[in-house]
Amino acid sequence: MIDAAEASAQWRIGTVTAIWSETSAVKTIAFDVPDWPGHLPGQHLDIRLTAADGYVAQRSYSIASAPERTNTIQITVAAVPDGEASEFLLEELRIGDRIELRGPIGRYFAWSPDHDHGLLLVAGGSGIVPLMAILRTRAAAGAVEPARLLYSSRTVDQIIYRDELDTLAARGDGLTVTQTLTRGAPPGWTGERGRIGRIMLKRQGFAPDGRPDIYVCGPTAFVETVAEHLTAIGHAPGRIRTERFGPSGEFR
Repeated sequence: MIDAAEASAQWRIGTVTAIWSETSAVKTIAFDVPDWPGHLPGQHLDIRLTAADGYVAQRSYSIASAPERTNTIQITVAAVPDGEASEFLLEELRIGDRIELRGPIGRYFAWSPDHDHGLLLVAGGSGIVPLMAILRTRAAAGAVEPARLLYSSRTVDQIIYRDELDTLAARGDGLTVTQTLTRGAPPGWTGERGRIGRIMLKRQGFAPDGRPDIYVCGPTAFVETVAEHLTAIGHAPGRIRTERFGPSGEFR
């Protein structure tokens, strides 16, 4: 019998079933993966691309979809300058194409509604992807403990999942979503402006009340800065789970 670790380490073939745009530079890709072993929100998978000349590129992407009793999983891919994998996935991939992938990988950043103590989520750019999987799972499970998302984007047209986040926030199940823009806001903007700092975190209710699960994801510098601010306002460092990606941007 194959255990969970062995199953996650196996390369499988995923068939592309759908591709859609989230923003002008970001797309979500859905795969059908036979015998997918299941995942927790916050986990990621590896994708392996092999060129005709034998050159291999391997990258990791967070799983965007909530766990379901099906073989369908989704990733959300952002364009990265000189990113060979993201360029192929965004520009060349077509419905019906078959891709090698393995997973799920990583339990440190995973979340389960079975142990819901409330959520404090902070995302920068495409760092929203694993947090979106958590929010989708939370909604599907009918969780009602308070949850807050503070999401930083450069401009309003770069907000990933904007409409879906608005829909989730309007459900009335204890979720509050706040957007902040760092490079200018359009007329009538009612969200925050500027980079996430200690004052903004306090203003948006990220005080250390209770024992919420805390997840922070985004570029390395963003994650380190936010984690420092959360610690400074009283959160225990051990309760702050972080996931980051470097200059290549290809780990979500």
